[in-house]
Amino acid sequence: MDMCAAKRIDIISDTHGCLSAVLLDELEGADLILHAGDLTSESDYFELATIAPIKAVLGNNDYFYDYGPDVRSTATFTYEGLRFAMTHYRENLPEGAIDVAVCGHTHRPVIVRRGRGLLVNPGSPTYPRTMDGPSMARMYVQDGQVLSAEIVSLMR
Repeated sequence: MDMCAAKRIDIISDTHGCLSAVLLDELEGADLILHAGDLTSESDYFELATIAPIKAVLGNNDYFYDYGPDVRSTATFTYEGLRFAMTHYRENLPEGAIDVAVCGHTHRPVIVRRGRGLLVNPGSPTYPRTMDGPSMARMYVQDGQVLSAEIVSLMR
């Protein structure tokens, strides 16, 4: 696989109205941003969309905000030949032929195998609930394959 041709997906969740300079620097160059809920700021949503195309879902703190008709409680889509599903709560993720399942809410980062695919929770860049500090996730994909997936520390 040619990593130069791969697409970079940056995954965040639980920003709670705060996009730090460190987070914004890390997101530069992304081909797609996924936000797994609790944005709690329309202006943050539109700022993220200036960096890269964004797909987002509603978190438990987002129901008073208007991000437009494309942001709902669940998102399923295909990108680079991979089937994605994203919700704020892990227990609401659909079962079945999903290559990458994305959730948030816990503020605790994890990447694990889930059936034939991956489950990704990027943690929180704003209010982490681990000693590892603020985080996000990053994956490279191409031609229906996840080439790499990692948790990115935002401690500086």
